[in-house]
Amino acid sequence: MILAGDLGGTNFRVAIFRGAQEMERVDSAKFRSADHSSIEEMVHLFLKGIPVEAPLMAAAFGVPGPNVGGMVKASNLGWNIEIKALPKLLGIPHVSVLNDLESTAYGLSALQESDLATLQVGSGSTVGNQCVIAPGTGLGEAGLFWDGFRHTAWACEGGHADFAPTDELQHDLLTYLRREYGRVSFERVVSGMGIANIYRFLRDTGRGVEKEEIAESMKREDAAAVIDRHAADGSSSLCQMAMDLFVQALGAECSNMALKTMATGGVFLGGGIPPKIIDLLRRPLFLESFLNKGRLRPLLETMPIKVVLNDETALLGAAKSAFRILENRGVVSQAP
Repeated sequence: MILAGDLGGTNFRVAIFRGAQEMERVDSAKFRSADHSSIEEMVHLFLKGIPVEAPLMAAAFGVPGPNVGGMVKASNLGWNIEIKALPKLLGIPHVSVLNDLESTAYGLSALQESDLATLQVGSGSTVGNQCVIAPGTGLGEAGLFWDGFRHTAWACEGGHADFAPTDELQHDLLTYLRREYGRVSFERVVSGMGIANIYRFLRDTGRGVEKEEIAESMKREDAAAVIDRHAADGSSSLCQMAMDLFVQALGAECSNMALKTMATGGVFLGGGIPPKIIDLLRRPLFLESFLNKGRLRPLLETMPIKVVLNDETALLGAAKSAFRILENRGVVSQAP
C-alpha cells in the first residue's frame, strides 16, 4: 500500500491506495492547510484515525513550489520541506515530493473520459509528448515526455516566463501592467489575478464602464469569480471584454507550451478556472488564439486539447508516482 497527498494553499488531500494497476482507494481525508504546520503533522493525524492493514511502502506528495536541492518551499504557506527527512518523520521507507503540476501531469493517465472535456479532437492520439497548463490562483505548467512506452512528467515554472502580447490591445495591457509590476509574467495575465488585472486595465483605460454593484461585489468576493459571473450572465460588457481577453491570452500560452513540448499526445487545461468557463472555451475565440501560430497552425490542429474536470487529478498523480517508486525498486509492476 502507498500514501498519496496533494498540498494546496487551502486544503491538503491525503489518501491510501493499494494495487498499482487498479489504484483502489482504501481511505482518504481532507485537512485545512492553514490549520497545521507541516505535511507530517497532517499525515500523522490522518493515520491515527484509521486502521492500516499493511505497512505503507512508499509515499508521494504534490506540493506547489520548485524542488531546489532537495528542499521545497510550499507556495502560499511558507513551509520548508526537506525531502530526505520525510521517511524518518513519516515512518515510510520511500518518500517523494513532486511539484503540484508534475503530480497533476502524472494523474492524467488515471482519468476516465468523463473526467475530461474535449475542446479539439486533433489526431485523437495520446501517443507523444503532452503538456498541462493550469490557471487558478497562479499559473502552473508541466510537461510529459513520451519514451515510446509511457509518459514521464517533469515540472517547470513556465507560468513565470515573460508575457508576450499578440495584438495592439494586449500590447497596451502589457504597458499598463509594467507600470505596476515592472516585469510582467504570463501569470499576471493568465490566472485569477490575471482576470482582475485585465478588468482593471480595461476600466482604467476607458474601454468600459464599471457598474457600482460589481465594484461593491468585488470588495466582498473573489474578483475573478465576480467578473466571470457577470460576463456569463451578460450583465456587464466590461466583464465580457475582460473574460474574452483572458481567453485569448490563455489560448496563446497553451499553444506556446504545446510547441515548446511538441505535445502531439495532447494539451490539457487543469487548475481551478478552465472547468468553470467551459462554455467560453468552447467558443471560437480560444481555439483561434491557440492556432494563431502562422506556419505551425497545421501542427497545432493535430494536437488534442482537453479540460481536466476531476479536481483530484493531482492526488491520483501522487499515487501513480508512489507506485512508480516501488516499481523502480522491483516491488510492484505498474501499467503505463
